[in-house]
Amino acid sequence: MTEKQPYSVLERYPEMELREYPAGMQIETEVKGDFINAGSIGFRPLVNFISGNNKAGQAIAMTAPVIQESVTNDRHKVRFVMPKEMDQSSTPSPADSRVVTIEVPAHLAAARKFGGSWNKEKFEKEGARLLEEVSKAGLVPVGNLYWSRFDPPWKPGFLKHNEVLIRVKKAGTKNGN
Repeated sequence: MTEKQPYSVLERYPEMELREYPAGMQIETEVKGDFINAGSIGFRPLVNFISGNNKAGQAIAMTAPVIQESVTNDRHKVRFVMPKEMDQSSTPSPADSRVVTIEVPAHLAAARKFGGSWNKEKFEKEGARLLEEVSKAGLVPVGNLYWSRFDPPWKPGFLKHNEVLIRVKKAGTKNGN
């Protein structure tokens, strides 16, 4: 079974969850292309990394989700979450200059789950709904929306699990905790 990124649900709202994510490691690549193709373009260097194309030659188990964040209309970050037992010292250095390791600090995020195949319009719609709910809950968005995909592309759309997320902080706090 594929390990999933850990988190704790702090509060459930009708249209979203407020989650607390622990610190952890991720690998990331930034790619050029349209929204839909960016995930496929970024996937290959990341899967090569976990398949052993890193300076340690170490194979690493695949985890879920695959995360995508739009930086601009034609630039996107694609990330894999490293297994929870990995930290900065145990995550190998990339052999491919397109891949970087990042240490993600503990943080709060608002998440909205939805199913089905995905396209740019669907993510924009779900992202707008999430931002409305964040505002209603009195939370402050931090950074960009990002999307989490939990299923392989060949899984039928009606069975797919997707999420749109944004880091948040509670009004009046510096770091959100």
